[in-house]
Amino acid sequence: MSRNESRILALTISSIIAMIVIGGAIYVLGSMKLLPGNYILYLELVIWIVGVLLVTYLFSVLIRRRLSTVIGVDNASSLGFVIRVIGYALALAGAVSVFKVGLGEALAAGGFAGLVLGLASQDVLSNVFGGIMLLLSRPYKVGQRITVSTWQYGLDFPTYSPKYFSTDYLIPGYTGTVVDITLLYTIIQTDELAELRIPNSIMIQAAIFVHDKEEKRKVRTRYEISKDFDPDMVAEKIKEELSHMDNLLAPPVVRVLEATQTTFVFGIDVIAKSVYEEPVRSEVIKRVTRVVRSLSQEEKVNGSK
Repeated sequence: MSRNESRILALTISSIIAMIVIGGAIYVLGSMKLLPGNYILYLELVIWIVGVLLVTYLFSVLIRRRLSTVIGVDNASSLGFVIRVIGYALALAGAVSVFKVGLGEALAAGGFAGLVLGLASQDVLSNVFGGIMLLLSRPYKVGQRITVSTWQYGLDFPTYSPKYFSTDYLIPGYTGTVVDITLLYTIIQTDELAELRIPNSIMIQAAIFVHDKEEKRKVRTRYEISKDFDPDMVAEKIKEELSHMDNLLAPPVVRVLEATQTTFVFGIDVIAKSVYEEPVRSEVIKRVTRVVRSLSQEEKVNGSK
């Protein structure tokens, strides 16, 4: 049984148990004349709300699973989101109709309840409206790889090897693939394969970097080389070696950024077609290492002569 099927089964069983428990409590309280009016209305209300929400959830999951291959994962997810919103609206409308509330009373009660609930649950409502805005504006889609940068969830980089000996700034963020957009959360599977749930109200405010499959990236790699070598000669050798890289979109740029007492710190900039930085940087490091090793061997041979 898959994870989604287990979740659906668990939700169905939990909903049935909840209806039985709440229905039993209403029946007991109604029999004891502790509930105002006909307790049957309360039973119908519970059955209606739980049933509508359960059917809505199952229907949205079914649409996502069946239509994702036809209309795309992102469109199927958006359609499932709309169905869930409609389900909540139907549950509320059914609750109003059960008690036969008139339009004027409903508006008055709704205004008062909205004020109370708005003050009591600002974060929840902001997440719901944030999810609706994300659905309408669609700054990102399900299946896209994004980086979320927001001040609410800051990250600290005490050390970061690609930026060693660098005054470059870092963009703190969480990178991963969007799995789902629910009423309250955007679910992201990070590159570390962890599931990250960010409230929709945060996603509305965050800076979103969308990484396309055809993305080109500028990758900077730093490499220390002994001062025994001529820096201009080393730079030309590195350029020549890196020009044979796959998916290279521009000639590599090699500069001396800094110098220590014994080494030059080279900055090697490569623009390549890649979603991830690491494969490009790995290839650069391996090729530069081969160049330096070859120069070292040549120096040994010339020195022995």
